[in-house]
Amino acid sequence: MIGRRTTLHCGFWAGLALASRLPVAWAQPVNQSNMPVPARLRAIASDLRWVGGQRLTYWGFDVYDASLWANVSFAPEDWARQDLILELRYLRDFKGLDIARRSVDEIHKQRALSAEKKQKWFSDLQSLMPDVRSGERLTGIYTPAKGMKLLHQDRPVGELADAELAQRFLGIWLAAETSQRQLRQGLLAGAQQ
Repeated sequence: MIGRRTTLHCGFWAGLALASRLPVAWAQPVNQSNMPVPARLRAIASDLRWVGGQRLTYWGFDVYDASLWANVSFAPEDWARQDLILELRYLRDFKGLDIARRSVDEIHKQRALSAEKKQKWFSDLQSLMPDVRSGERLTGIYTPAKGMKLLHQDRPVGELADAELAQRFLGIWLAAETSQRQLRQGLLAGAQQ
């Protein structure tokens, strides 16, 4: 990891188990511009390249390393219309229930949800999210207009067939209205070269 620490907005969903109401988080850029595509990801899509990466640190605790993979023609301004893979390698333990709850809160912050939709999406995410331990990976394989498959340690755990929910979920990291703009910049850094 190299780069400067940047203060981020409070309340990122993955920091919830540490202190969800505490106001300070940092992101550290990951410098891996020539990173080879891991075999486990090449098995999913043959034309992938590493787009960017970022480490999230919350109150001095490393939370996870995020990496974005897409095809060579990936355009950040059009991310929601392109196949991509977002991978989080956790550096702390988290309960799936807490991940689901924080995810819905972040989605709602970007663009308000009705109470009914918020409850439905929370239920969908709660049934999908596994508990994760330090060193484990969650991998989201996003296909526009179809949804997202979720892998835990390279094993399928389920999918979001609701294309809108899948897009809004990935928007936690990639949408222009994310509360974590520095994290987004790190993930999209390789596409802006």
